[in-house]
Amino acid sequence: MDRFTYYRMGLKELETIKKEGLKPTLLLHSCCAPCNSYPVELLNQYFNLTLYFNNSNIYPEEEFERRLEELKSYINYFNIANKCNIQIIVPPYDENNYRKNLTYLKDEKEGGKRCKYCYATRMKEAYDFASKNNFDYFTTVMTISRQKSSIILNEIGIKLSKLFPKTKYLISDFKKGGGIDKGLEIAKMHNMYRQDYCGCYYSYLNEENKKKNKSD
Repeated sequence: MDRFTYYRMGLKELETIKKEGLKPTLLLHSCCAPCNSYPVELLNQYFNLTLYFNNSNIYPEEEFERRLEELKSYINYFNIANKCNIQIIVPPYDENNYRKNLTYLKDEKEGGKRCKYCYATRMKEAYDFASKNNFDYFTTVMTISRQKSSIILNEIGIKLSKLFPKTKYLISDFKKGGGIDKGLEIAKMHNMYRQDYCGCYYSYLNEENKKKNKSD
């Protein structure tokens, strides 16, 4: 399966929903505001959205709070502008335990096994919440990121859908169809904070080392 196939499958599902004339519920696994911007604008046309900000991977806590506040600010604007009421659910932050589970993968390169474990863990937590709370659909905004493989993310989502059959997984590739450019345009318009590392302690260290090497 290639990325364009996933993109087309996602569009087909949205078209089916539109023809049915209904607006099902969707729990959207959410990270930073820039990654949420275009997916929220797209999906709000088809779904009653709720965002799930389960990102205990983010280090340090100040960074977690900064990304969350930026997301809250954008969604507050979006709700007012579009006369809707998208809510953000924030489970407890627990970076210490999250990092312990990543330790055995600390030497993996960015985008490798450690990142795949991180994606799957957070998506499973969010999907579990979606299932327990009777959401019709679940998906993640992460397929918009240039640094993340939409193939891997959709494979994870499809696999998880077998564990949570009550809630349908929405296949997506938000990069396609000009999604990246639209997201950048929205982020620029709102002067959004855009972080320079993915989130976890190890990606933070990697970015700090890059900065240090450039300054030496």
